[in-house]
Amino acid sequence: FKQKTAYEIGVRLVGSEMCIRDRVLIINALLSWLIAFNVLNTSNRLVYSLLDISYKMTDPLLRPIRNFLPNLGGIDISPVILILLLMFLRNLVFEFFAPALF
Repeated sequence: FKQKTAYEIGVRLVGSEMCIRDRVLIINALLSWLIAFNVLNTSNRLVYSLLDISYKMTDPLLRPIRNFLPNLGGIDISPVILILLLMFLRNLVFEFFAPALF
């Protein structure tokens, strides 16, 4: 087996973190839609805890995008923009910093 260098581990760790953040953004959007359509109730402790965790993980990244975007009448496209940015950054990291790893 070939030993992995700290560089390889770091690049893979950054890619994994971006994948996890993508999934949390999607979960956050789905939860907000389910709450908006009264499918889920925020008085349920589990729902509230999941929503609180997802907001704490995504809101610092979404807030600047929301401040930049114009008001679209209740439609929030900032998660879509953030997912596209994260996909671009992940591809950039793997293209420039890790071409020899694959």
